[in-house]
Amino acid sequence: MDNAILLGDLADLFKVFGDSSRIRILYELLEAESCVNDLAQRLDMTQSAVSHQLKILKMNKLVNNRREGKQIIYFLADDHVSTILSMGREHLLEGR
Repeated sequence: MDNAILLGDLADLFKVFGDSSRIRILYELLEAESCVNDLAQRLDMTQSAVSHQLKILKMNKLVNNRREGKQIIYFLADDHVSTILSMGREHLLEGR
């Protein structure tokens, strides 16, 4: 893959982490898999807002989902997501 394309894709990935609503959703999913309704209640957001953010997270391969009956359960796509969150948090705490 061309290095310029890779760097552009990396910049786009980090833009996804630039929204506090998405970060909050990722931290909730780090704790436990969840459906849209439960996330909305825990984060005090509308179901529509949570669904919109989950769509962005899914498009960027940060979350996956599965169907359980009528519910769709969301979860982190892989360990890389939790590592990115953990490393970002560590970086912020080092300077304090």
